[in-house]
Amino acid sequence: MRSMRQGTVGAAAAEELSPEDFEFIRRLVFREAGISLGPEKRSLVVHRLLKRVRQLGLESLAAYCALLRNGRNPEESGVVIDFLTTNVTHFFREPAHFEFVAREILARHWRGHARPRREFVAWSAACSTGEEPYSLALILAEHERKQPGFQWRVEATDISTRVLAKAQQAIYAEEDLHLPDPTWRSRYFQRGIGQWNGYWRIKPELQRRVRFQRWNLLQVPYPLPGLCDLIFCRNVMIYFDREVQRTVVMNLTRQLQPGGYLIVGHSESLLGLHAHLRPIQPSVYQYASG
Repeated sequence: MRSMRQGTVGAAAAEELSPEDFEFIRRLVFREAGISLGPEKRSLVVHRLLKRVRQLGLESLAAYCALLRNGRNPEESGVVIDFLTTNVTHFFREPAHFEFVAREILARHWRGHARPRREFVAWSAACSTGEEPYSLALILAEHERKQPGFQWRVEATDISTRVLAKAQQAIYAEEDLHLPDPTWRSRYFQRGIGQWNGYWRIKPELQRRVRFQRWNLLQVPYPLPGLCDLIFCRNVMIYFDREVQRTVVMNLTRQLQPGGYLIVGHSESLLGLHAHLRPIQPSVYQYASG
């Protein structure tokens, strides 16, 4: 009876996302995360928020919008963002970016006696479930093996508390560990046993070099101590309109060391958004401070 009732409620709820409620959700998401939802996203909003309606035992999306409007649970706005944002990631996604970091940044500028005498700081600005910042950590740890004394850390932020919880667990299925070098698995991961058979966990000494925080890229100042040498902010700009893109790029660039690098997704372009970002190769930009 319960499952049948939920199905009935789900069908009714889909009919009850009025134009006014969709506009309310659209404005909330834009205000909280800078994400623009066009009319074509209405079915996505319905499909994803119905899950939250069922979790809360509400009768309809209209009731859920009423709950959001009354403001008694301000954290619920963050839950909306969690449900509506897409988090697609895997280890070494878009491998050319990681090859660029290893070959063009680290091997050229952070080796030998001429390297800067300070810590190298990388920031994964939309870290999702952790594969991206841990991929950076693997590249940096390998560089440290070859260059003793090389100091580094990775900052990782995301707007979704749900994906951050998984990232901080640092546990991944064996079939997801597609690494450039198969020896890295035993070097940097611990094999799960018992109920965790088939899973691997990032070793504690590597986990400690990656710090996770919830953060909205529209909020400034950013919660980072000092400037970064490298920022990954990939497949995020596509959700923003041009003015929000400009604002975010300006804020990100202020967080870069002179000569630092900003890497975005292959489908994204920053041309015209910042006068001092110089394209190095597709989706890779260097900050030339003016």
